[in-house]
Amino acid sequence: MSTVPPLTDFLNGCGLEGRVALVTGAGRGLGLAVAQGLAQAGAEVYLVSRTLAELEQAAAAIRMQGGSATALRCDVTSGAEVRDAIARVPGLDILVNNAGGNIPEPFVEISDEHLDRILNLNVRGAFLVAQAAAKKMLEAQDRKARGGAIVSITSQMGHVGAAGRTVYCMTKHAVEGLTKALAVELAPHNIRVNSVAPTFIETPMTRPFFEEPRFRDWVLNRIPLGRLGQLDEVTAAVAFLASPAASLITGTSLVVDGGWTAQ
Repeated sequence: MSTVPPLTDFLNGCGLEGRVALVTGAGRGLGLAVAQGLAQAGAEVYLVSRTLAELEQAAAAIRMQGGSATALRCDVTSGAEVRDAIARVPGLDILVNNAGGNIPEPFVEISDEHLDRILNLNVRGAFLVAQAAAKKMLEAQDRKARGGAIVSITSQMGHVGAAGRTVYCMTKHAVEGLTKALAVELAPHNIRVNSVAPTFIETPMTRPFFEEPRFRDWVLNRIPLGRLGQLDEVTAAVAFLASPAASLITGTSLVVDGGWTAQ
């Protein structure tokens, strides 16, 4: 059972009014939850993924709740599509680099196709989006006074290793390195760069996996708090790092893992 309190009061106090945010992988799951949270906190949100119909439905739902949301179809592994999509955003203050994937399988069985697919999505895609977003942020003449935030969704697997997840771990470690390097390079412009690294999160897509007792026990036995993460807990971490409350935080990873990596 979840023990997560409602986010409403926290999000209402995040101070994101007048800010423009872009969230990749925003059509469903964690990306959608984050987009909804940032909109509730007052940001104008652009939702990005490859499936336009899904995005338009998500953006319409946010608008129905009083938020501001626009759908932008884009394949984040295509530099041309990324640059075109972000060029259509009039201004940008917050990027949530969320699009990613995983194909769990034994190391010696990983095909070139699977290796390339996850590298392209998790690393190349994250780089391309961050680069285009940073360029867009730097177009604002008042950027140093206004500030900006880039938050990448990595994973607890960007801090540790796990059998059957070698490619995923490699890519998430890479994005953690990108986060640190970008934080140093963009700091003179007051653009902060951080990551949020969740443990296993309970979503409609992951719930069937946890119905398998062996897998569920393997996960829960490694989380000292004894439960799966919830979407609201990751959304809160992202909103905090994007907000003025985190104005001195850059180049770090907020690990939302129930203690997994503390062991």
